[in-house]
Amino acid sequence: MRTKKSIGGFFCALFLLSAIAVQTVWAAQPINPQPDGSQQEDYEDPASDISLYATAAALLDADSGRVLYGKNADTPMAMASTTKIMTCIQVLENASLDETLTVSAYAASMPQVKLYIKKGEEYAVRDLLYSLMLESHNDSAVALAEHVGRSLLSEELRNKPVSEYTAEESRQAVAAFAGLMNAKAEELGCVNTWFITPNGLDATEETAMPDGSLVTKEHCTTAAELARIMAYCIGESDHSGDFLAITQTPSYSFYANGRSFSCTNHNAFLNMMDGALSGKTGFTNKAGYCYVGALESEGRVFVVALLACGWPNNKSYKWSDTRELMEYGIENFSYKSFTEKGVAFDESGLNPIPVSEGQTEILGETAYTSVEIVGRDESTDEHTPSEDSAEPLDRSQLLMRTDEKIQVDYKVEEQLTAPVESGTRVGVIEYSVGGTVYRREDIVTTDTVERIDLRWCVHKVLQRFLL
Repeated sequence: MRTKKSIGGFFCALFLLSAIAVQTVWAAQPINPQPDGSQQEDYEDPASDISLYATAAALLDADSGRVLYGKNADTPMAMASTTKIMTCIQVLENASLDETLTVSAYAASMPQVKLYIKKGEEYAVRDLLYSLMLESHNDSAVALAEHVGRSLLSEELRNKPVSEYTAEESRQAVAAFAGLMNAKAEELGCVNTWFITPNGLDATEETAMPDGSLVTKEHCTTAAELARIMAYCIGESDHSGDFLAITQTPSYSFYANGRSFSCTNHNAFLNMMDGALSGKTGFTNKAGYCYVGALESEGRVFVVALLACGWPNNKSYKWSDTRELMEYGIENFSYKSFTEKGVAFDESGLNPIPVSEGQTEILGETAYTSVEIVGRDESTDEHTPSEDSAEPLDRSQLLMRTDEKIQVDYKVEEQLTAPVESGTRVGVIEYSVGGTVYRREDIVTTDTVERIDLRWCVHKVLQRFLL
């Protein structure tokens, strides 16, 4: 028996030495989205014919957040009262429509356009939100911001009646609310947006950096990021329904403090195009005319954002620019699937992967594990997410222009080392358009391969020599 064990150990040692010499290697392969090798035909992008008045503009696909057309779309600029879309959604997310707020002297002092609320008066949050979004009243914006922001102040200021606030205390409440606006902007990936005021009036402030230095910041955003915020307001927020209901209302009347108020919606775009969903105008001397609006057409949701779209007397420029961009989106973009035949990666192109130091049925053979594709929308915690993606990308389709192509790339390990468990992620397939990845699929093992040990070696040697 000792002799047989020695023989088994000898052969097993030789096998292990040869197996250990194999290293793990990644294979990366591009998959041509045009497998016949044909070249893309010459295509004249209709966007080349677009001529806008706006200094900065963006057409956004609300579903993916992809900018379909941009003109200085990433340039930070003043945005006037388009700011109020963020004010509105933050009030909706942090207060009840039926709550009552009290007006401070500071809120009442805001310049026109205003509702002319008065210090000490009480209003329903609901009523002032219609005032905010339909008439763009600056005093309503500050009253709403104070109401939400004061809950973030010291206990002393939270318990102090707002009607007794000094101007400085009111500014503290507004600053706290602006903090909520900036936190949401950061959450949405808006890196060039900074909110100071809830009404969009031009403002500048000094902000302390972590190293103690002071940086001067302006109230600003970019066309692309303003469109991104609107996409959140109309579709992603839990309060999108209330946001749409308010911004789509043609007119609204209410009675408070012995006075009657009537608000009319100034978003002319709602009646310009079929499918118009929402929008907000804005103007300051610095920002010029600004606009952000959304439209739905055949399951596609487009958002247009315009900054510095003319100055008096060019108030109508924003409407012609909005129409032009919306029509460009409607006429030139449709959904393309990542999972349809001819685009989706063919699983038959994946070969079993050799596993060094893995147990086999016959001594001396190479162990293998088969693999399969698992979409991120099907993955479980057993499948490790891609290291370069914080969130799984499981998009099945993307709004694309006719000439755009889907690029499919994959990488998979050429060699594994036992032990290997079934369901281990060993590769990834990426679907990209214009250099941005919109879908990832995992390549995972389907077999479990145990590591060679002495017991297995003895068993296989005995099996060979005795049988």
